[in-house]
Amino acid sequence: MSNTYEFLKECGIFYVLTINGDYPAGRSFGVVMEVGEDLYISTNDFNQAHKQLRTNGHIQIIAKKPHSTEWIRITGTAEECSDKSLKQKMYDENPILQKHHPSAEAEHFLMFRVIVENIEIK
Repeated sequence: MSNTYEFLKECGIFYVLTINGDYPAGRSFGVVMEVGEDLYISTNDFNQAHKQLRTNGHIQIIAKKPHSTEWIRITGTAEECSDKSLKQKMYDENPILQKHHPSAEAEHFLMFRVIVENIEIK
């Protein structure tokens, strides 16, 4: 999994596609964490992403390296993670979160574990 994680970190911004009724919905993300074989992404409860992930956890993550034609597509399932120690680790490893949330236990700070089913790198 580390190659996947490193690829996403190198890209900086990646796109998470969720299911919104009958159509896909995509939005940019920039925070990712790896623990063991799992990826974790974070969001908040001010947007539709968390509602879509809670309703239907099927997602794709797509990213392209800057100044390159290399890209990645990760297909999997997201499930909400409320583990306080993992949320703290995400918060500590991604300083951008500290600009949006006062702590890892902030009410609006949400995190999802991505259970990876397929990875394509081209």
